[in-house]
Amino acid sequence: MPPSRTDLSAFAAALAERLPGAWTSEYHRHPAYENQFPTVDGLWDAGHVDYIVSQYVLGHDAVLHGPHGQQLYVTDRPLYRHQFVVAPLEPEGFKTHQISPVREPDGIAVPNDPVRAAAAVIRRLLPRYQVALDAVRHNALVQPEPPHRQPAPEVAQALTLVWYPDGVVGAPYDSVPEEARMTLFGCNFQYSPHESAFVLPASYSSKERALLVQLVALRLTLQGIGVNFRRAAPLSSPPASAAASKALTTVSAAPTSATRR
Repeated sequence: MPPSRTDLSAFAAALAERLPGAWTSEYHRHPAYENQFPTVDGLWDAGHVDYIVSQYVLGHDAVLHGPHGQQLYVTDRPLYRHQFVVAPLEPEGFKTHQISPVREPDGIAVPNDPVRAAAAVIRRLLPRYQVALDAVRHNALVQPEPPHRQPAPEVAQALTLVWYPDGVVGAPYDSVPEEARMTLFGCNFQYSPHESAFVLPASYSSKERALLVQLVALRLTLQGIGVNFRRAAPLSSPPASAAASKALTTVSAAPTSATRR
């Protein structure tokens, strides 16, 4: 990119003098690329100014400090020798959840003439910057703390649905709260007498089972019944009986006909 403009400091100071209210200019030179990050991380722009600071090594910038905590970022517009860019910085002292819902006021490109640049900033940038600031301050009043997700309340009853190795989803009859049984029937679960369980047959497709399980969970939680979902423990092979083990040992130890010869 072209070398840094030598007139940025003078331009920023002249621009600050022409903005309404009391504005001051603070110029920064960046010996290394990473030195520009602390300032640009607070850039309140989702447009071309954000693109510039993310794609180019900027050797310097200026921050204009205005009334009521307003701050404007000023730097070169790469490849445009007769222009600068001006963009708002996020207001300080507010929390992320108060700023993030507000649309970025974005920055603008301005000519290197401070008089014309000030007119553009006053007409095009400051009004929407003020609207965004007002929205942030309103958010801080109505929601001072982050909207953290609250834990679920304790429930007196819960149902554990089990995913069995054969693809069936169900629950042993005795573990199903009485208030949940009609809900299970309403979501296509069937009572299997020989298994003594409510089951959702494996004949349903994976998508159908997922939708029915989601439906029963929604309905039961609305009834105040907790829902858990677990995989069944794998079946272990039954241990061989002592008689069977002895027989296997005898067969293994018996000589073959080839050995007898």
